[in-house]
Amino acid sequence: MTHSDFPAGPTGLIHHPYQPPEGFEAPQPGVFKASTVFFPTVEDMRQREWKDKSAYTYGLHGTPTTYLLEERLCHLEGGSQCVLVPSGLAALATVSLALLKTGDELLLPANAYGPNKALAEGELQRYGIRHRLYDPMDPDDLSANITPQTRLVWLEAPGSVSMEFPDLPELVRRCQARGVVCALDNTWGAGLAFKPFDLLRTGADSPKRLAVDISVQALTKYPSGGGDVLMGSVITRDEALHLKIKLCHMRLGLGVGANDAETVLRSLPSIALRYAAHDQTARKLAAWWQSQAPCVQVLHPAFDGAPGHANWQTLCKEENGSSLAAGLFSVMIDPRFSTAQVDAFCDHLKLFKIGYSWGGPISLVVPYDLRAMRPQWPSQIKPGHLVRFSTGLESADDLILDLHQALQAHLTAV
Repeated sequence: MTHSDFPAGPTGLIHHPYQPPEGFEAPQPGVFKASTVFFPTVEDMRQREWKDKSAYTYGLHGTPTTYLLEERLCHLEGGSQCVLVPSGLAALATVSLALLKTGDELLLPANAYGPNKALAEGELQRYGIRHRLYDPMDPDDLSANITPQTRLVWLEAPGSVSMEFPDLPELVRRCQARGVVCALDNTWGAGLAFKPFDLLRTGADSPKRLAVDISVQALTKYPSGGGDVLMGSVITRDEALHLKIKLCHMRLGLGVGANDAETVLRSLPSIALRYAAHDQTARKLAAWWQSQAPCVQVLHPAFDGAPGHANWQTLCKEENGSSLAAGLFSVMIDPRFSTAQVDAFCDHLKLFKIGYSWGGPISLVVPYDLRAMRPQWPSQIKPGHLVRFSTGLESADDLILDLHQALQAHLTAV
């Protein structure tokens, strides 16, 4: 059918035959939006396979945009398969729902991300899936809590809010010795501070390679970098394990928007630069806090005396002496100050905004009630009020001035 005999009006607009020429290349990849995907024939429709990303069947199962993002994330973390979900919490939930059934048990670190605990206490418990908490700083406690019913162990490095850095390789070894799948929330490491599928840095194809089974990220944080996208990823290297997750992902109807995928794709080339900048600023601020009288402890894995500092050094320090840590740390404020004084300090900050999440351009602060979050007070953390900081991309000197003025206003007199 040629242009001359093509239907006029809306039919012609909808079925217009023009296709732009191939060969267009630009810095950013194209964005493909689709629910419906066309097939040239019924036979082609019946033969297409989406699970190995060799073709397209429906927008929910992948487009060129999401396939590309998945592959780049696999490259970043050292995995081979990836699924995208609408948030970091959705990534955690997808793993647990894919691998657990009634009568099974999962283990969570005592310092785990709060919503993951809430998922275990809520939906998973209602489904007849039990959970236990283990001390992530004591591999023997992990081993002691693994039972014949344990099917999944969640790992975090470092722990949420309190920032203890575990002996991650040893925890993985304990899981492997008992034949239990281990999944890591790698949002802090982001595929940069260490490689979750090559914890001993022996080379990705080495027979001595030590790897987690699953690595999960909240792409909301560093991969996005703008504080404006909600997305998560689940990355694996084992094909059978990936298929379990991918089929559960399909049955749950999980998908991500093409424009959100585009935003993450656009941000990924700068992730290493941004991560290093966040890290540098966080260390300057943490060092400043160490000299302030109201501070009784700095919780930052890169600092001597922080819980798990030696574990961080072993896992994250390169042969040339360089190392990386995210732009996230907490401080313990002297317990002689009141909760009201600590809250007033946070309220008085100008550049730091009060808000959850991290990894964006604006620095954030949140005070936490650690006693309410943990079954017992962690032995490696001094008593006090915990305040968590996420550094943005502002000047470190400007942020220190902001901290100083708020400190002088509210945390000088007990």
